[in-house]
Amino acid sequence: MIDPTPTTDEQVWNTAFIGLGANLGEAHQTLLKAIETLGRHADIRHLQLSPFYSSAPVQSHGPDYVNAVARLETRLTPYALLDVLQALETRFGRERPYRNAPRTLDLDILLFNNLVQNDPVLTLPHPRMHERAFVLQPLKNLAPDMMLAQGSLNDLLTACAGQRITQMH
Repeated sequence: MIDPTPTTDEQVWNTAFIGLGANLGEAHQTLLKAIETLGRHADIRHLQLSPFYSSAPVQSHGPDYVNAVARLETRLTPYALLDVLQALETRFGRERPYRNAPRTLDLDILLFNNLVQNDPVLTLPHPRMHERAFVLQPLKNLAPDMMLAQGSLNDLLTACAGQRITQMH
């Protein structure tokens, strides 16, 4: 598999948006610790975090989720960033017993530059983000004028109006 993104040797900084979520344990604290750890990575800089939101599980069950979105710059390739995120999930106790299971930490690459790809390892942009208020609202906080292939964030949020999401203080 060929990764089209430049390597760290070329010192190119890529922009990525990461979805964060958790609904087991101390979810809010876990997200704060995970983002702090991510921000200390040598190949990540300019990390910005949206406000935190509480949301009901979508296509799942369990306690409400705590969600946020981070924007960052990285010299990592999409696959290397995915490895970093999955290692963080494991470090914070993530288990994958079944699809959409409650979780201690969930970190998803939502967007990586303008890269569009679909392979068994990574699909970009994230294939379901346009259907999820818990991604769209924090994304709107960071990039209010962003357009996705499916439409504006405002229009997509209107289509998700039935999903409960509340900004946390």
